[in-house]
Amino acid sequence: MYDRPELSESHEEYWRNIHVALSNRGIDSPIHLNKQGFGLPFWKSENLVLSQTCGMPYRKYLLDKVCLVGTPDFGVDGCPPGYYCSHFVVRKNYHRESVADYHGAVFAFNEVDSQSGFAAAWNHLKVDQIWFKQTLQTGAHLTSAKAVAFKEADIASIDAVTWRFAEQYEEFAGQLRILETTTPTPGLPYITSRQNDPDLIFDALQEALAVTNPQTLRRLHIRGIQKIPKAEYLNVPNPEISVSDHQ
Repeated sequence: MYDRPELSESHEEYWRNIHVALSNRGIDSPIHLNKQGFGLPFWKSENLVLSQTCGMPYRKYLLDKVCLVGTPDFGVDGCPPGYYCSHFVVRKNYHRESVADYHGAVFAFNEVDSQSGFAAAWNHLKVDQIWFKQTLQTGAHLTSAKAVAFKEADIASIDAVTWRFAEQYEEFAGQLRILETTTPTPGLPYITSRQNDPDLIFDALQEALAVTNPQTLRRLHIRGIQKIPKAEYLNVPNPEISVSDHQ
């Protein structure tokens, strides 16, 4: 879920070690990552060995279709291991003091079924019973952030891990600042088909992490893997609002 050109080789190295660890346990897997595999049909496949999904699709659509394997820990500041949050980002030269001050502004988000891009924002604002009057669906976190930087939108909710990589690699990120941060929720989980043993795959991931070059893991910002209970994902409320409510 966090792949980008600068990290491609690191992800491939990590995957090679996962592939070997799976093979050591008698589990067949592709030699190379399938980077075209994405979305509900892919995640629901009985042939799925391992993928990463988002918390909201998991609890809404995949709960009884896949097995939860574990959650990578990206060491997000202010979050328990395996958890993450979202940052509301705005342009640096905009001096409104809170997200509530952007109630009438244009909110950019990646997808309606995104935990970090949409649900986290909704849960953050529901306390004040407000929502953005105008929204812009962009299809990707980076596109949302760019929309704010290039004045196509005024504010966006960005996955904290994505934002960390944006600060490292994207020049436009220098035009933005973090306004507020949402409450931590369970991070993006690894899943597998219900045909597979998730505990065996979790063990393989632990083995792969143990043998992967520490520099590679630092580039990926992966510190380990956690077993977060299914109930923790289900405890996160789904938005009680649709995009069309404020278009």
